[in-house]
Amino acid sequence: MFAKPIRALRWWIIGLVMLGTIINYLTRSTLSVAAPTLTTELNLTPQQYSYITGLFQLGIMMQPIAGYFLDIIKLKWGFAIFATAWGLITMAHGLANSWQGLAALRGLLGFAEGIAHPGGLKVVAEWFPAKERGLAGGIYNIGASFGSMLAPPLVVWAILYYNWRMAFVITGVFALIWVVLWLFCYQSPEKHKALGEAEKTYIKEGQESFLEGTAEKPSPMKILRQRNFWGIALPRFLADPTWGTLTFWMPLYLATSRGFDLTQIALFAWLPFVAADIGCLFGPAVVLWLQKRGISLINARRWTFTLGAVLMTSMIFVGMVDSPYVAIGLLCLGAFAHQTLSVTVITMSTDLFRKHEVGTVTGMAGTFANLGVLLFSLAIGALVTTVGYEPFFIVLGVLDLIAAAVMWTLVKAPAPEAEVKP
Repeated sequence: MFAKPIRALRWWIIGLVMLGTIINYLTRSTLSVAAPTLTTELNLTPQQYSYITGLFQLGIMMQPIAGYFLDIIKLKWGFAIFATAWGLITMAHGLANSWQGLAALRGLLGFAEGIAHPGGLKVVAEWFPAKERGLAGGIYNIGASFGSMLAPPLVVWAILYYNWRMAFVITGVFALIWVVLWLFCYQSPEKHKALGEAEKTYIKEGQESFLEGTAEKPSPMKILRQRNFWGIALPRFLADPTWGTLTFWMPLYLATSRGFDLTQIALFAWLPFVAADIGCLFGPAVVLWLQKRGISLINARRWTFTLGAVLMTSMIFVGMVDSPYVAIGLLCLGAFAHQTLSVTVITMSTDLFRKHEVGTVTGMAGTFANLGVLLFSLAIGALVTTVGYEPFFIVLGVLDLIAAAVMWTLVKAPAPEAEVKP
């Protein structure tokens, strides 16, 4: 397939994963951008809409199945199967005529799209030395915010020129195109013919020996007994409601509370996700900066998470300010802060667990993350018409401070001599 080695192939590989993550989050964000239109056409109430988003979260909470599936049958075909499924299911959204049908499709989509983080982190664990894992994780996580950023202009264009149903068809086709690219380009480092010997040695020698994978199957029960798992899972449970709010509720918030029309949503709803892109790179940069000043890898990640949690307090004021543009600015700061801490805690799976466990660990932690999103989304749907959005923004500003305290308490760092120095 490849005639000669490709220089810095690992960065091309993570770029391919980033493209898949962009499409993953583009397809899942299509609903929220189309929500002001389809809720009117299908006569949906806020509570029914929360049920629809809730079914998605229930589906994506089955990430452990996706992660375990990847650990067993490996990345190439596992990613391809799930990506094909999420593309076809997204296209099927255009056939829905009731909130029940839409909810069922969202549940299936959530299960299929649950492959994104387990798959992305397995690529990071296999293809990158320790000192580059944070940056590699940040790069592929850019796809989450970039896909969400692309959704408003693309979906609004599809609605204005066609209808909301066509928006789902278009974004679903993108997923199927990516599957073809993935199958053509991806192989493991051991099998990839375009990986040069020098780069293969560089990757191998830069990885911690105690994180080497084995032939045994990952044990979910063994993982659940480890405090390091809970030191990742509980902070994700507390932190991810921010991303769920930005992804599923922000367009409706701008429409109902700030008076934005569809064109204004297309002009402004993508801005927080641009800020989130910057956060994906800022977090790993802070970690590396701290490491170069003598702080261990795990402590550098904890301090970076804490910095993001402090910046997240800006979300408290989103519902209090009069200007909708100041509110958008605060949402941008919140998105930046969230991705700063989110990419940090997600990457810790590769720092604390063996390669053959990374997919399962990430999937299990993802279940807790999406449970947090589910509960928060249901609370918004049930209470927003009576209390408004302001109390929810206040809660979001506080949750990550609690998450930082949990991380410092539970995560046990490996012995300093076991870490690979930057």
